[in-house]
Order: sequence, then C-alpha cells, then structure tokens
Amino acid sequence: MSYSGSPEVAEARDAASEGSVSTLKEGRAARERDGRAALADVIRGRRSIDLFDAEPVGTAELLEAIELARWAPNHRLTEPWRFYVIGPETSAALARFGAEFDAERKGRQAGEARLARLKSIPGFFVLTCRRSEDELLQREDYAACCCAAQNLMLYLWQCGIGSKWTTGGMTRERRFYEIVGIDAAAELVVGFFWYGRPRVVPSQKRKSLGELVVERP
Repeated sequence: MSYSGSPEVAEARDAASEGSVSTLKEGRAARERDGRAALADVIRGRRSIDLFDAEPVGTAELLEAIELARWAPNHRLTEPWRFYVIGPETSAALARFGAEFDAERKGRQAGEARLARLKSIPGFFVLTCRRSEDELLQREDYAACCCAAQNLMLYLWQCGIGSKWTTGGMTRERRFYEIVGIDAAAELVVGFFWYGRPRVVPSQKRKSLGELVVERP
C-alpha cells in the first residue's frame, strides 16, 4: 500500500519545500549584503593617487572602465562625454608642454620638476564635455561628465588601478587642446587623468554625516 498521499507525507514534503525556499532566500539575502558591502568598500576606499609604479597597465581595463563610465546619469540622454586615450607620443608632447608651462610661470627648476613628474606617470587619458550655448544644459552636461568620471575611477580602483583627476592651468591652454587633438570650439576639458598601479595609497577622512545632512519634516 502506498502512503505517498497521506497527510503526514504531504506535510513533510511541504516542510522540506519551505525549508528549501527559506535557504534560497537566505542565500540571496547574504549575497546582496555582500554585494552592498563590497560596493561600499570600493567607494570609501578609492583614493587620488600621486605615486604610481612605473610599469604601464595598458588600455584594456581603461576601456572597460570607459564602457561603464558612459552609463552615468545624463539629462536628456545627451551623452556629452568624450574620452581621449593618450599614447606614448602624445604623452611625451604633453610632458614637454607641461614643463614649458611651469617654466614660464615658476622658473626653470619648476619646469624640470614638472617634466620629470609627468614622465613618471604610467598612463594618461583626457575627459571632455560637449560645449553648449545653453547655460543650463552646459551645467547639466558637465555634471554628467563628473558622474562618468566617478564611475570610471571606481571601476579602475576595483581593478587595482589608481587614478588622479587633474585640472591644472595647462589643461585650459590652447596648446593642450592642440596636442590632444580636441576641438576647443566644440568641447571643454573636464579633466586630465593619470592612471596606473598605486605605489602608495594615502589615508583620508571625511566629515561626519551630522555636519552634512539637513533633515526637514
């Protein structure tokens, strides 16, 4: 005689099924918690890097980061960003220009220091924003490019690659645009980025939430 349809068997089967569902839910919840914690660690842990290992890291991971950068929020889906991946020849030209720029303003020693500094950076890229005659749209597009930069830098950090977002005076000079091949009438430079494997990761602090958050009823 079969008892597969008895109340006792059905109850046991239901209990086992509920246990499996509960285990699946707990596993999913644990993975979600781990994912949130990992994301929080990357956001809190990222630093602007000044000192890099000399070995270049190539462009494969940078291109992956750019692919993710373009998913940043952008009002009206304007996608106003352009990314210039800088190769050795352009890097050398930018280093020479940076040295000339500093030498003219701060003296020969400053120029030599700038040349050595830029030559020590293993990789560069430039992020630009499309220009607009609409002041509000320009602000929105620039903000979107800043969001894209954060996406990009966070992904690089997750890959073990540090970066530094620079906006020094040389990036606003006509010669900088010419060296990189940027149409100054159509685009503005958002940042000249350095990237590579970090040699030193600085520590940092932030203000408490109580200093930053205003709650309203």
